[in-house]
Amino acid sequence: MKNLKKILAAVLALCILLCFAGCGPKDTNSEADGKKVLTMATNAEFPPYEYHEGDEIVGIDAEVAAAIAEKLGMELEIADVDFDSIIPGVQQGKYDMGMAGMTVTDDRLEKVNFSDTYAKGVQVVIVKEDGGIASLDDVNGKKIGVQQGTTGDIYASDTVEKGGYGEENVTKYANGALAVEALKAGKVDCVIIDNEPAKAYVAANEGLKILDTEYANEDYAICFAKDNTELQTKVNNALKELIADGTVQKIVDKYIKAEK
Repeated sequence: MKNLKKILAAVLALCILLCFAGCGPKDTNSEADGKKVLTMATNAEFPPYEYHEGDEIVGIDAEVAAAIAEKLGMELEIADVDFDSIIPGVQQGKYDMGMAGMTVTDDRLEKVNFSDTYAKGVQVVIVKEDGGIASLDDVNGKKIGVQQGTTGDIYASDTVEKGGYGEENVTKYANGALAVEALKAGKVDCVIIDNEPAKAYVAANEGLKILDTEYANEDYAICFAKDNTELQTKVNNALKELIADGTVQKIVDKYIKAEK
């Protein structure tokens, strides 16, 4: 009888232990199919860097991130969130990294760390073909549409002395598509956005064009929480290998055709 009581007590203790183990907290680097998960926050409204193709998020950033995850022996998981939510989410540990055609700026460097540059970006101005805006000077005093939180927003909202057009002249939208719709509807006079999505928007909307003069040039990088330097180093090492072996360039060339 004593032995039976001991066995029952041992079984009960084991059940309690397994119950607590099953209810324990999980971090963002959780296990999936035997691999750790690498969570990437993005805003999938920025073709060709990230956009929806059916239920899948595809694009330059999605493929580069997948290649990095493979190098690290991890499973990539992409979270599609508002652009403005990416850095706060990375800071709070909701996501391991942020990758969304994101430019390194002094303000962002105060909040997060960045990887090495993996792509170049150019900010341009979309206007109506018959809208009367022919140069950057013509943008002064006009209503400007931007995607909130992007460098197009940051640059355009700055003072004229610093190369911007003033906060009072800028209308912020959740994504570039909404800004372009506002331009078509006459709610704004132009849209400042990255060149690659700009080309896609212009191709899809008759009567729009891109000004010949570039508004700004920038470098894209991946952001990490300040205290996650270990992952930052691992991603940088993987990125260097992927750049050196031509993988990153092949991905970029797949989505951005060389101009002839």
